Amino acid sequence: MAFFDWKDDYSVGIAKIDEQHKKLVEFLNDLYDAMKAGKGKDVLDTVLVGLVEYTKTHFATEESLMKLHKYPDYEVHKEKHDKLTAYVIDLKKKFDAGQISNPIQITNFLKDWLGKHIMGTDKMYGPFLNGKGVR
Repeated sequence: MAFFDWKDDYSVGIAKIDEQHKKLVEFLNDLYDAMKAGKGKDVLDTVLVGLVEYTKTHFATEESLMKLHKYPDYEVHKEKHDKLTAYVIDLKKKFDAGQISNPIQITNFLKDWLGKHIMGTDKMYGPFLNGKGVR
């Protein structure tokens, strides 16, 4: 059983975004699997780098669709993306500086954030964009 199981309930009804969300879940599960194997510290750097880069790609996809279709809560959504990006970059800096040695706090934060963000914020734009023909 994975640390974070993807469920159909997480789908926002847009195939490209759902696939990207699944990739973010995969990053989280890879970190968890490494922790279970006693190698969490070894892979934390790789996972954080991948997460920073992939969230930029993913957020750009969401934001471009929102802008293109004039999603009314675009600014609020973008602000949430910006805050998470800054937080993950800060985590990476702290890890590089030796201030974080335990990946458990990062894993738990990411699981909590990802679940709440998809089920809350992202689920709100799904019907709006679906109504504009985005699938």
